[in-house]
Amino acid sequence: MPSNRHPPPPTAQQQDTEMLDTPSPPPPPPPPPPPPPQPQPQPQPQPEAQTSGQADPTTGEHEPQEQEPSSEPDPPPPQDTTTPITPGPRAARLQALFASTVKHTLDKINRDNFAACFPTIAARAPGTLEFVQRQMVERLGGLWNKEFETIMSNRQVVARLNELEGLVGDAARRRLEAGDGAAPPVAPHTLPAETILSAHLHPHLTFQRSQLNAKLQNTQASNAKLWEEIQAQRAEMEALLAGVEKILRDMDGANVLLGEVVEELAEETRSAERDVMSVQSAGTK
Repeated sequence: MPSNRHPPPPTAQQQDTEMLDTPSPPPPPPPPPPPPPQPQPQPQPQPEAQTSGQADPTTGEHEPQEQEPSSEPDPPPPQDTTTPITPGPRAARLQALFASTVKHTLDKINRDNFAACFPTIAARAPGTLEFVQRQMVERLGGLWNKEFETIMSNRQVVARLNELEGLVGDAARRRLEAGDGAAPPVAPHTLPAETILSAHLHPHLTFQRSQLNAKLQNTQASNAKLWEEIQAQRAEMEALLAGVEKILRDMDGANVLLGEVVEELAEETRSAERDVMSVQSAGTK
């Protein structure tokens, strides 16, 4: 009766031994050196093609004129005109710190530590182990440097650190200008909420105040102009009223003068009417 027991799994030492016993593929041969550049032959002058008006002496038919390909060179590719930002002291220190940290970390992956992790391979195939260790160090270093450069570019770390340098320098300059007798600055986190709110709203309120002052000045100028026009119209109205009053006084004086002779004029008018009527009656008879 066959047994159902399985053979025990091989140990790590046996796996390393089997791995070393199997022939490893030979390393790829180095690429052949590039061939030396061959001198290019000079183009021979070609005879001019026959024009469309010339006829072939053998067939007597007109041949179309062949067009030569354009020999104009392709336009050069656009060049990147972006000026790189020069890192300041803090940015340079950050880059140097990252470089030293990467170097210190990669130095831990040396041949001795790598061989201690894989003793069997180090004993059977030291060249292969050294090749793998070197490839790992180069690969990790390249990936880390590329990722660091990407983060520095996307986050604009150099530009922001340079701005920080400017702020620190400005603060130091103002501290020197203030002198030793100046009062120490108040920490922002110790200020009350009303003061912080006023500090944030002060620029906006100042801008709004300047706009309101400009509008007020324009309104005052417009009001002054309107007041001058009203004064001129009022003076004109007073002059017209004075003229009307003068005319009314003249009419009143004329009425008084006419009132004294109105009876005489009425009597003369009636006598004239009687004379006219008498003349008319005499004419009819």
